[in-house]
Amino acid sequence: MSARPYQICTNCIMDTSDPSIVFDERGWCDYCNNFESAIQPYWHPDQKGEDALKLLADKIRQEGKGKDFDCIIGLSGGLDSSYVAYVVKEKMGLRPLLFHVDAGWNTDQAVGNIEKLVDGLGLDLYTEVINWEEMKDLQVAFLRSQIPDQDLPQDAAFFSSLYQFARKYKIKTIITGSNFSTECCREPEEWGGYLGIDKLLFKDIHSRFGKHPLETFPLVDILMSKIFYQRIIGMKVAMPLNMVPFIKKDAEDELERRFGWQGFQHKHHESRFTRFYEDYWLPRKFGFQKRRAHFSSLISTGQMSREQALERISHPEMDEHFLQQEFEYVANKLDLTVNELQEIFDGENKTYRDYRNKRWLIGLGTNVLRWLGLEKRFFR
Repeated sequence: MSARPYQICTNCIMDTSDPSIVFDERGWCDYCNNFESAIQPYWHPDQKGEDALKLLADKIRQEGKGKDFDCIIGLSGGLDSSYVAYVVKEKMGLRPLLFHVDAGWNTDQAVGNIEKLVDGLGLDLYTEVINWEEMKDLQVAFLRSQIPDQDLPQDAAFFSSLYQFARKYKIKTIITGSNFSTECCREPEEWGGYLGIDKLLFKDIHSRFGKHPLETFPLVDILMSKIFYQRIIGMKVAMPLNMVPFIKKDAEDELERRFGWQGFQHKHHESRFTRFYEDYWLPRKFGFQKRRAHFSSLISTGQMSREQALERISHPEMDEHFLQQEFEYVANKLDLTVNELQEIFDGENKTYRDYRNKRWLIGLGTNVLRWLGLEKRFFR
């Protein structure tokens, strides 16, 4: 946490818990200024977006001729991936393969949502099950590393499996639920928002704290996905939710009405580990609330008032009894005693800078994408 005087944005609720945040003379933060200058003018969830969506659908359909599937969608059971699956099938008229990665932390609600979408949309689902012993070993290694980026092992499992499967079966288009509507304010890397899958970082942490070799765990480096997969073999990543009206509450209601889909209390709660990490581990060990970024995105896009966000951020999403039960559940699932997990929690906090990494190179690539206008969100 920075020693600078506390300040909070006068427009959203991002504050100096992001040590590098900058405010202008209005008291607006750089996230809000980025939305105003770099996202809002180029974001068209209107007729222009609808026309672009049709062109995108036609292009994907043409490339998918003669294949079993036009594209592939990573499906978690959460709102963004669920709604984009609905849009791709019903609004774009495509033939997607739904791809789910089971990393061992699915909530029953997420599993139920996936089943309802598969049945309701009449689509095929492929589930990749990650070797639990390897997943567990990697997650414990990351916990022992004491860095805030505790969701990196799950992210690596999800995205690496998706890329590897798409390449193996020559599926050229990956559809993602990434969007400006609920994600225009990206949490800073100090809050555990590391800029992608860095194999050097993974290998260093696992070599120090892991106990078992990662023989089958999928690990596609971000530079490999951006350069080899996308630029050399021509794999494309499409974000249709930026081309349609995507209002969180309306999307939840529509999925519930059509499929019986059930909404979550908050973003990322489809994973039991991510829910624990974002609601307990990160705020209590490091003092970071990813909800600040989530709520600030909704403020910028007119889906939540600043007053509503301030009231909600003032208390945890889950009650204390539930969070203590989850602490015990996570410890037991990872084959740690509660005391062992508590000792890790009480350990000295570190950052990715304490380990070998190529953050500078990933940052350079991200800046190039921003300079080219291919990335609108503010990364720091």
